[in-house]
Amino acid sequence: MATLILGSCESGAPFGQQTFRGQYSVARDALETGNYDLAARKYAKLAEAAGPLEARIRLEYAHTQLRAENYADAAQQASQLAAEQTGTARAAALAVQATAEHELGMAARTKGDHATAKQLLESADSAMAEILKSHPDLDPMGALAARRASINTQLKTL
Repeated sequence: MATLILGSCESGAPFGQQTFRGQYSVARDALETGNYDLAARKYAKLAEAAGPLEARIRLEYAHTQLRAENYADAAQQASQLAAEQTGTARAAALAVQATAEHELGMAARTKGDHATAKQLLESADSAMAEILKSHPDLDPMGALAARRASINTQLKTL
């Protein structure tokens, strides 16, 4: 079924002729099946017409970039979104930002760029600390806390 939907949406029909809900389903399915290029294109297009759902669509775009290992773009997009949001929406954006910065920090550390690694890891730690303090319900399985512990362990080696 997903293949049929994806195939029909890529047929060249102008975006305005397709429903927002349908395009969202295509983007979400693409994200969940690992077709990150398609997901990013669809989310970027959706954001232009999202109205009150714009923040949600932008978060999903940032998440797509994270999953595609485009960490710099994911961090930038999520950071910008976090600066504009409050509450749970801010915390969700911070989770993407922190995860991307953690990955970028580990890469910088591997390359021997300890100053950049430290800056990125400290930023990731700060974002994780905020999430865990203000929205512990967003970490029911402890994955964010575990990532934060890993970040702190890595910071001690710099």
